[in-house]
Amino acid sequence: MITIRRQNPRPAGHRLLAALAMALGLGGMLAGPATAGPTTLEATYSSGIQNGWVRVERWRDTTSAFTQEAFPPDGRGDQTGQRATYFADASPHSSKFLMYYAPGWNTGTRPVPVLLVHGANQDADVAWADPNEAGPYGCGRYSCPSTGMMQSLSGAGYKVFALGLPHKNGDGYFWSEQIADAIAIIKSRTGATQVDVVAWSKAASNARMYVSNVRRSWGTNYRGDIRRLILLGSANNGIDLSFRHGWTFSLVVYPECGGVINGPTPHDYLVCYGAWREGAEWTYASTYFPGSAQLLKRWDATYALPTYEQDWYTTFHGGQGFYSSGPGIDAYLGASLVNTIRNAPSPSGVRIHNLCGNQNDIALLHNEHTGPSDGVVFIQSCRDIVGVTNHGGSATLAVNHLELGWEATALTQVRSWLAAA
Repeated sequence: MITIRRQNPRPAGHRLLAALAMALGLGGMLAGPATAGPTTLEATYSSGIQNGWVRVERWRDTTSAFTQEAFPPDGRGDQTGQRATYFADASPHSSKFLMYYAPGWNTGTRPVPVLLVHGANQDADVAWADPNEAGPYGCGRYSCPSTGMMQSLSGAGYKVFALGLPHKNGDGYFWSEQIADAIAIIKSRTGATQVDVVAWSKAASNARMYVSNVRRSWGTNYRGDIRRLILLGSANNGIDLSFRHGWTFSLVVYPECGGVINGPTPHDYLVCYGAWREGAEWTYASTYFPGSAQLLKRWDATYALPTYEQDWYTTFHGGQGFYSSGPGIDAYLGASLVNTIRNAPSPSGVRIHNLCGNQNDIALLHNEHTGPSDGVVFIQSCRDIVGVTNHGGSATLAVNHLELGWEATALTQVRSWLAAA
């Protein structure tokens, strides 16, 4: 087995909805030396790999802080397809992660390798290599392409890698650490000193955690190994989507209502087919969604709540509604990392870009319509740059949240930023 030991310097200071819960996961910075352990290669796969990848590896971070995060018992959060094979488990331990290698990873002419990091409920395949794997509507449109950003960047001469994360709504501290792990592996494989990172939605926040040293005491200090960080649809100033639209988002989660979506709800009780159902396991306090509350922040002072949506007041503020009840968003804000990340300045050596969408037209979804958004994240949140020391610019495109990783204008913008000096 190959072991990479991480050197920690002293601190220097129904398909579419499943694809939506993909990009989002819907506590603080600790000082002191990091004590992260080695990262060990467990398995390598080099034949029969789908979607254009040429190699996949399973790695394990042996840091003792990693735990077995909980998976919903009905399988909605399980790894599927080849991911289950590569993880050797449909519900893998959170210490494990996959490394994907694109064609040209060792021959590309561009000097800086690129790491792609998917969002919640996604994987490296549907996010970057085959948006059509989720079927019609799985990419935000009825018709989805069979290639994505991986092929676009690999074809342009970049050495492209992608991270496959074990838990689809995992703790941001774990995801941040595995982003650091993946960068170390890429540096070892290519000899590069720095890597460019493209991170989507929830993972964008977790990548910011790494560069800004928002970590647990066991976490890895930022090591100066990211040149450019491109954030796709990032909720930089938080999100309150599921709380501001009444009971809408709970209906597609509660199994008693026919829900199958792998994401948290604001409600601990809900009326399904005329009967009250208890569902504490589907809330933001659930062990099934450990990274979700970390992205929460109230936006009601900026964009008014839609008073015509069922149980709008009690869903957001807490209490007993006509068809639902819950504690309200404030009950979960103690777990939010939004302001912690914004108050931790990123290093001046990391050039950070925000790529946002302005189309709230994701097919079959109750889109965010109470303010300008990409259907999921308010544009104002996506373009927020508080805590970004070296801002390389933002772009807002005529795309929705699920198109940011594959639509032609988005790919062109990402390539433009990567090619910049």
